[in-house]
Amino acid sequence: MIFLEYPPCSTCRKAKKWLDEHGVTYEDRHIVQNPPTEEELTEWIRRSGLPLKKFFNTSGMKYKELGLKDRLPSMEEKEQIALLASDGMLVKRPLAVTEEQVLAGFKEADWEKAFEKVDK
Repeated sequence: MIFLEYPPCSTCRKAKKWLDEHGVTYEDRHIVQNPPTEEELTEWIRRSGLPLKKFFNTSGMKYKELGLKDRLPSMEEKEQIALLASDGMLVKRPLAVTEEQVLAGFKEADWEKAFEKVDK
């Protein structure tokens, strides 16, 4: 599993702690220093079953600075994905990417369901 995080993010720290407590092994990846590529995002969005907007960090300063709330609806999907790939701070975090699924953000109940077979 790939765990994409921004270390100062408190939600990312909670998710990482949860993974460690549940014995889930992962490859840690700094979302700003090593942001997802357009190809990765395209694949992950497709596999997640989530709308593209769920991959944007809508509460982030960068999202607000760029006025994306108003701009995204008129942007093509490829353009939105290119924008996400251009700056890790725009991407919802943490991201958990396994062979079976892609989780955007940390909701403990969703993660418990997703990783229940790993939990002891």
